[in-house]
Amino acid sequence: MWIADGWKEYEVIDCSGGEKLERWGDYLLIRPDPQVIWNTKKENEGWKHPNGHYHRSKKGGGEWEFFSLPKQWQIHYRDLIFHLKPFSFKHTGLFPEQATNWDWFSAKIHSSIRPVKVLNLFAYTGGATLAAAKAGAQVTHVDASKGMVSWAKENAAASGLSDAPIRWLVDDCMKFVEREIRRGNRYDAVIMDPPSYGRGPKGEIWKIEDAIHPLIQKCAQLLSKEPLFFLINSYTTGLAPAVLSYMLETELKQFHGHVNSQEIGLPVSSNGLVLPCGASGRWECDYV
Repeated sequence: MWIADGWKEYEVIDCSGGEKLERWGDYLLIRPDPQVIWNTKKENEGWKHPNGHYHRSKKGGGEWEFFSLPKQWQIHYRDLIFHLKPFSFKHTGLFPEQATNWDWFSAKIHSSIRPVKVLNLFAYTGGATLAAAKAGAQVTHVDASKGMVSWAKENAAASGLSDAPIRWLVDDCMKFVEREIRRGNRYDAVIMDPPSYGRGPKGEIWKIEDAIHPLIQKCAQLLSKEPLFFLINSYTTGLAPAVLSYMLETELKQFHGHVNSQEIGLPVSSNGLVLPCGASGRWECDYV
């Protein structure tokens, strides 16, 4: 398992009964987590005095209950700054477990002896985009939500990356990739963080089990002759690490590289255990 243990301003304090108690900077949040199927004693005082609590509804969805929580605040990860705000379906605008992947590909970009062009699909509020740009890459950031792209731009500005070589695009990811193939554009690295289910800007339905393999096939056509890396993230339990490895091995076999896929997780500070948070598949080149 790859563990995101480099945080100083975020931690999972405890988890029990389908929920996790987290510290986001100066604020404590309680949010649901489907992986937390155990019921242990909630002994930490934070369970009694959170700043915000997302209550899951038995009918689906849910709602926030706030106790002295600002509408927006900031959190740092190394040299990056992210704006946080609680919004739809328990989210805050950041998936902290992804920091383990940011560290991995940032090191690869840093050590590369050539310019690196990165394509970030389903790029959300820009965590991976900022990490790649800070490491020195030229990044194309694509997300179907105009609001998420605007949020990512705010994070870039806060992180001192307003003038970084980032292309911001509001677009359907599959359609954008197909157009890039026709244009003959090439990238040295691809990052994708697709949702389990979603809709494009014109109502296009995305279901990861049906769409992920065709997207990987098309993205393979966008890679340069000597690509640097290819990263896939999945929060869908049906897509085990071995499934991600199989797809990457199959579609990138023409390149000289190797694949490793693992669960990713966050350390739980109260007991030293690790909370699983999905899986990542990593292909990386065997050359510099």
